[in-house]
Amino acid sequence: MTWQDFENRWPLRSSQADESAHDNGRRVDARQPLNPDLLRTLREAEIDECKLVPWGSNYTFAITFAQAGDNAPIAIYKPASGEIPLWDFESGSLYRREYASFLLSRALGWHFIPPTVVRDGPHGVGTVQLYIEPLQRAQNLFARERYQPALKRMFVFDLLVNNADRKSSHLFVGRQDRRLWGIDHGLTFHVDAKLRTVIWNFCGESLDSNLRQSLDRLIRHQSRIGALLDPYLRDPEIDRIFLRADQLRQDEALPYLNQRRNIPYGW
Repeated sequence: MTWQDFENRWPLRSSQADESAHDNGRRVDARQPLNPDLLRTLREAEIDECKLVPWGSNYTFAITFAQAGDNAPIAIYKPASGEIPLWDFESGSLYRREYASFLLSRALGWHFIPPTVVRDGPHGVGTVQLYIEPLQRAQNLFARERYQPALKRMFVFDLLVNNADRKSSHLFVGRQDRRLWGIDHGLTFHVDAKLRTVIWNFCGESLDSNLRQSLDRLIRHQSRIGALLDPYLRDPEIDRIFLRADQLRQDEALPYLNQRRNIPYGW
């Protein structure tokens, strides 16, 4: 089963809609299916240009596609061969964690991760993710009321995936769609406590009904979602997702964080 099959067979209730999309103050349905032509381009089109992005701890490339038309997308290519070895994450696994994060976000109906595929490229297998041009970074978001529900969902997502790298540069508003987007999910799903995030606004707050429904959906479809993630994560890493979801449902509130442990490096 693909994530598209899952979305079609078990659609979200209207109350669980991702409300992070806006257009001049008007709410836009963020649950619209991804453009199949866009996904096909990201997954299959010949890569034309491949230029190193000169920042970041791993080798990352901006790519364009041959014969993709006037509206050809720009994408970010992260090959496994460009991952710098880490002591606490398995070598060559970051691109798989990046893609697993995208899959889980789709299963939850929280569509804040840009369209992402796994494919071969000039430097070997890795992820290719649609580039979203940012309007503004996180510093201006936390005080804006309209982005609070989307930020809260992102915080819960980071709790579920044990995100070790939610820097302020890893969330932003898109210039064209004014939606909240999150990127760089390679340091996720570790079995040990690794959470580091700049999103601290919601510590101690209760789970609202939409979040409870989303967590219940995740737990209810554990076997199916686990099967989606199985090619990319180890069994203990998948099991931890549902244990964290269970704990959040039991607590009915979001945890308080530790300022010594839960702030990302170079935030």
